[in-house]
Amino acid sequence: MSRAQPWQSAGRTAQGKGRVRNEDALLDCPQRGCWAVADGMGGHHAGNVASQWVVSELAALPAGGGFDQRIDAVRRCLRGLDNQLQPADGLAGVMGSTVVVLLLEHERAACIWAGDSRCYLWRSQCLYQLSRDHSLQQQLMDEQQLSLERARSHPDARALTRAIGARQPLSLEILEFRLYPGDVFLLCSDGLYQGLRHRELGSAMSAGMPWQVVDRLFGQALRGPALDDLTAVVVQS
Repeated sequence: MSRAQPWQSAGRTAQGKGRVRNEDALLDCPQRGCWAVADGMGGHHAGNVASQWVVSELAALPAGGGFDQRIDAVRRCLRGLDNQLQPADGLAGVMGSTVVVLLLEHERAACIWAGDSRCYLWRSQCLYQLSRDHSLQQQLMDEQQLSLERARSHPDARALTRAIGARQPLSLEILEFRLYPGDVFLLCSDGLYQGLRHRELGSAMSAGMPWQVVDRLFGQALRGPALDDLTAVVVQS
């Protein structure tokens, strides 16, 4: 897993203008080829605690083992957290979080997620959304063939269909793919991408070093309403 030069990465999180606390958390660990963004479920009990717990448990995973073993360790870690965050019988409170994890090793890459925090790939001057939102909006588009505009107009469009700590058992989605030199990744919470168009995200991804990309993203996002918490991790191979 070791490289002569570690991955280049940078991350930042900021409290939304409409929030009383920041419920996002991030993991930026280039030495281990592991990054993550977690977004505590807004409006629920202790979302900030849930997101920090997710990131802390991922940070504590052993660094050894092959790439397949690392993917399995992340899967078991998140499923274990999901069990611990399930509300006890008779308690109404929900304590949960989205999560998106990026693992890199040599020419292999994996994205693991639940919820609507996203992973993007900037490759050959094109921006690709690797993750697919686990939200009612996406479900309406997939199952009822609604347009983005019609799905977005649904009053519960932003409701999550998967998350850590939700009332149904956790179902993670995993995407494995080949890594190429020059690939740049963006992990972010919905508070960041909701305020930026796809072309604005792509423009920022070509800004240079990871810290410069993060500066550009936050500069653009904070010029808008930015009511939700914003988090971004940029990784350059």
